[in-house]
Amino acid sequence: MNEKIQSVLQSLPHKPGIYLMKDASGTIIYVGKAISLYNRVRSYFQESTDLSPKNRSMVAKVDDIEFLVVKNEVEALVLESNYIKQYRPKYNVLLRDDKNYPYIKVALTEDFPRVYRVRSFARDGNRYFGPYTNSGAVDATLDLLNKLFAFRTCRYDASNWAPPRSGEPPAGWKQKLLPRPCTQYYIHRCIAPCVAYASREAYDAVIQQVILFLEGKHDEVVKNLQAQMQEAAEQLNFEEAARIRDRIQAVERVLEKQRVISTEGQDDQDVIALASGEDETCAQVFFFRNGKLVGREYFILQGTRDSSSGEVMSSFFIQFYESSPHIPAEIIVEAEPDDRAALQTWLKEKRKGAVTITAPKRGEKLRLVEMVKQNAQEVLEQQRIKWLSDSQKTQLALEEIQEALNLAAPPQRIECYDISNTQGTNSVGAMVVFEAGRPKNSEYRRFKIKTVEGPNDFASHQEMLRRRFRRQSQHTTDDVGTRFTASLGDDHIASAPDGHQDAALSGENEQPESAESPLQHEWAIPDLIIIDGGKGQLSAAMEVLQELHIDIPTVGLAKENEEIFIPGSPDPIILPRSSQGLYMVQRIRDEAHRFGITYHRKLRSDRTFKSVLDEIPGIGPKRKQALMKHFGSVRAISVASLDDLDAIRATGAAAAIVGRALYIGAVDLRAAGPPRRNGLTFGSYPS
Repeated sequence: MNEKIQSVLQSLPHKPGIYLMKDASGTIIYVGKAISLYNRVRSYFQESTDLSPKNRSMVAKVDDIEFLVVKNEVEALVLESNYIKQYRPKYNVLLRDDKNYPYIKVALTEDFPRVYRVRSFARDGNRYFGPYTNSGAVDATLDLLNKLFAFRTCRYDASNWAPPRSGEPPAGWKQKLLPRPCTQYYIHRCIAPCVAYASREAYDAVIQQVILFLEGKHDEVVKNLQAQMQEAAEQLNFEEAARIRDRIQAVERVLEKQRVISTEGQDDQDVIALASGEDETCAQVFFFRNGKLVGREYFILQGTRDSSSGEVMSSFFIQFYESSPHIPAEIIVEAEPDDRAALQTWLKEKRKGAVTITAPKRGEKLRLVEMVKQNAQEVLEQQRIKWLSDSQKTQLALEEIQEALNLAAPPQRIECYDISNTQGTNSVGAMVVFEAGRPKNSEYRRFKIKTVEGPNDFASHQEMLRRRFRRQSQHTTDDVGTRFTASLGDDHIASAPDGHQDAALSGENEQPESAESPLQHEWAIPDLIIIDGGKGQLSAAMEVLQELHIDIPTVGLAKENEEIFIPGSPDPIILPRSSQGLYMVQRIRDEAHRFGITYHRKLRSDRTFKSVLDEIPGIGPKRKQALMKHFGSVRAISVASLDDLDAIRATGAAAAIVGRALYIGAVDLRAAGPPRRNGLTFGSYPS
């Protein structure tokens, strides 16, 4: 801690406010708020404080601190939001590109208001609906609205189409109409106020229908349309009545999709849930209006590693509702946000009415939260797949990686290695392959770690890399079509349940290394190797590669701060948060972690539920199930007579096998006492 920071800590007041943490270059890297600046800021620098890895990394880079005092916590919350939006600090949780989210604008300040898409929200007397994350969905909604309600889409100045709503026209005002209506009128998508086919009042009624529809008040929309249809029919205007009837049916078809999911209450509700990846989180919002689901949106937050659910939820609340034109009476959340009381007060001021934040533990509301969370998880996976399928982004990412690592060309083939275990048990290694920025699943490999005892990532990485890159001394040809791949030498290749490959070290088939080529030609040499870990894992990997005389660019990717370590350099490479290259290496590392942890969990599950019966030849799943169902435990089976075994349709030979095999181990079970089943003690062990 430098003298500058010490002087700031000593001068901090016991008042609410915000604090700005800056690095050596003066860049703001974090913005926070506090009820007491003195207590909050000093907590970062106390030795007794248990900081998260993210905060430890941030504190290590802090060179200066500024603070601003405000009147209360709500003002601090608003000011924090403004600073985060303006400076987008590295260590804050941020909405990705939040300034670009589109809105639907109903331009009430215009004569004969238009309805169209905009990229900003302002409190200027117009109505805004959103924000939305998908511009295409906004355009589709506008097209649907125009089919249901005939409003104008032209950009003509409409100030002279009709006299003002109230009062006398200004001096010199003269009505100026267009010579003829456009095509929109003839296809029933506009009521043509430009040629006075519709009065100002009639057009305003159409716009009011649009607003009610966007607010989710669909029943009221249908009721008004039915009244208009009845009025047209009474005036014997059956053609107009038929058009309104068709419009009612179209609205009802749209509403059928929204009636599938509804809540018991009639108040407006937003339901929010989170799904987290390695360093980003998807916040999914379902919008309920008058008890009906009227829409949903998702938002991606970056920099969420090591952040609690409450912190992420609080950050999302501030950034989302700051620019949201509508705040409901109730917000149902998966995790209660930090500073809940301050958030409720802030939202109440914005809404000018009461707002409740609820984190349900049971009941119908919990079911809604679980449904929203499931959708958030699906969106996160779809975003990952969508990004990987974008050829322009992947090529840009590869070029950024080339430039950052000073490679001769963009790495077309990247291999990433990760180790997964639980306190050293069931340790496995995972290798994933990306070619041209896309996963090549057919060349994924999984390794059971055989020679390492305990939780030793360094040695486990070394074993895996030796088996991947070791020299082959003997080429073997198999009549049944088995071939040895370059990566595994003489290791056995077995199909995995998910279609990937399993590489298990075969001890009896181990061959001594020769001086031949380090790699077979059947499997491509990678352009870049990524080791999941920091300096230690990278150093261990480099020992193996140098031992095998393999010269391939190799880096380590540390999770704590997404730092890229290269051999021989003490300082890591840190790519910008918005870098496509960083996003690429994160996705590759996350895929290796997913692939490895899935295999580790399978092995752990198989080991947990393995029975001594599995080791007896002739006992399959059905017979095992029958034995366990009848006797209740392996110990009970061990004292059963052959007649008892035959009684449950086990063949005589198989029964004898079971009896002999379990008799051998029965002595070891005596210390546990006689077996029990259904609360009764029975049987005795043979002596």
